[in-house]
Amino acid sequence: GHCLCAERNPVVMADDDVTVREPLDLIRLSLDERIYVKLRGEREIRGKLHAYDQHLNMILGDVEEVITTVEVDDETYEEIMKQTKRAVKYLFVRGDAVTLVSPPLRT
Repeated sequence: GHCLCAERNPVVMADDDVTVREPLDLIRLSLDERIYVKLRGEREIRGKLHAYDQHLNMILGDVEEVITTVEVDDETYEEIMKQTKRAVKYLFVRGDAVTLVSPPLRT
């Protein structure tokens, strides 16, 4: 049988003439842009992407980090969502903690 999956068809993104062939191309197009990164452990960060490697290790600048924790009230057993925010000038993000990277919205 003929497998279409073997053919390397580039993915073309809407409203953008830039061709994305490899997953990391999307990251490359986001260099020097503010991106959104979701990490394991209910952590999310937004920052300017300064550098990355093939393992998705990243260096971000002017970072806002949001950590969401759930605490259970001792008496009512209600779950209380708490968000902790912090600003960091530079952050090294380890690739194996990354679950999602969203490039900037191009408007």
